[in-house]
Amino acid sequence: MPPSDAHVHDLVGIGFGPSNLALAIALRERHERTGQAVDAVFLEKQPAFGWHRGMLIEGTTMQVSFLKDLVTMRNPASGFGFLSYLRERGRLADFINHKTMFPSRAEFHDYLEWAAAAFAGQVEYGSEVVAVTPVAVDGVVEYLDVLVRQGGRSDELTTRRARNLVVAAGLEPVLPAGAVAGERIWHSEELLDRAPGLRDPRRLLVVGAGQSGAEVTDYLHRTFTGAEVCAVFAKYGYTPADDSSFANRVFDPEAVDHFFTAPEEVKRTLMGYHRSTNYSVVDLELIDELYRRHYQEKVQGRERLRIMNASRVTDVECDAAAVRATVEFLPTGERTVLEADALVYATGYRPCDPLTLLGEAGEYCVRRPEGGLRVERDYRIATTPAMRCGLYLQGATEHTHGIGSTLLSNTAVRAGEIADSVGERLSGFHRDSYAMRN
Repeated sequence: MPPSDAHVHDLVGIGFGPSNLALAIALRERHERTGQAVDAVFLEKQPAFGWHRGMLIEGTTMQVSFLKDLVTMRNPASGFGFLSYLRERGRLADFINHKTMFPSRAEFHDYLEWAAAAFAGQVEYGSEVVAVTPVAVDGVVEYLDVLVRQGGRSDELTTRRARNLVVAAGLEPVLPAGAVAGERIWHSEELLDRAPGLRDPRRLLVVGAGQSGAEVTDYLHRTFTGAEVCAVFAKYGYTPADDSSFANRVFDPEAVDHFFTAPEEVKRTLMGYHRSTNYSVVDLELIDELYRRHYQEKVQGRERLRIMNASRVTDVECDAAAVRATVEFLPTGERTVLEADALVYATGYRPCDPLTLLGEAGEYCVRRPEGGLRVERDYRIATTPAMRCGLYLQGATEHTHGIGSTLLSNTAVRAGEIADSVGERLSGFHRDSYAMRN
């Protein structure tokens, strides 16, 4: 698009999961409060709104309170809160009678879809961002051109021009080094898409000791009652998640301020202390249920649930008939070859690298001494003076803003802070433009 014809958005958001959905709400509510409208458009690769659909297992619940929804921690009076959703769905009294702070994962996903529907006019689904190009005027980058592939077709490319960019590309699944996904080897994020295709499986393998690993093991064991389910992990047992009241303070909004200003050594110490709140840990209730089931099968003399602890998968071979995995018992080095119908890696996620999306614009970003991006308190990437556009991150800020960066806990507050920062930058831009014209 030639510069003279390009419409300039105040903001382009990459991704439209919970983080940028919360931002869309914050921008709308800020407009209602201040009168300042922000021209924002969001680009989402998926064909429709979806959040970890492959793990919406029946019976699973959220691990955070419903009060940590898209808005409540920022604006309890918002009409986009979980309670407003319940009222509109006609279930408010029923939910109160349920006496729980933790709705089912399926219900919370329905809440997110309900909120996302209000922004259909601002979201372009089926739009994959393939490049970001800086547009310089007199040696200063004034705009960013975002190149978008529509509907997965390489011949359908469009451009969105923006003054500010918010990257919320979410998490990408992680497989062990050398592992290759296929028809019989999956990441846990594909569980509900792949599992219905299994026909009378004899054995299923699950690798991973975190919440996803335990949930996949539980689901497969309940669903395929004729199959042996082998859970393989290096620990001696599943580790309970620390969701105690004092430990949960690490997710409080003020904890972000504490972490951001702390010395690097203190940041590393805090991350080490509180890994048990989020990483490779499991709800105690699920641990107890799996152990109960495992023990009862021992009593009955037919063990379908095998817990292969202190073990690791060393080799994997796969063909059209089966997948064969070599499992090593770490204390002795003893190896066992297991033939299975499917192998599920519940080996977690990592934040998408924002520099992959930013491309040429990344050359204007300031790095920290260890190489990571320097991110300001308002979640804006620090840039050189030649970059006038704002580059914001939702996620991928754990090293600067703490352990809650990829979680729902601070989503509402973070979205509000970004909305305020973008609004202030736009006000400054318009003031500068007015001064130059006069």
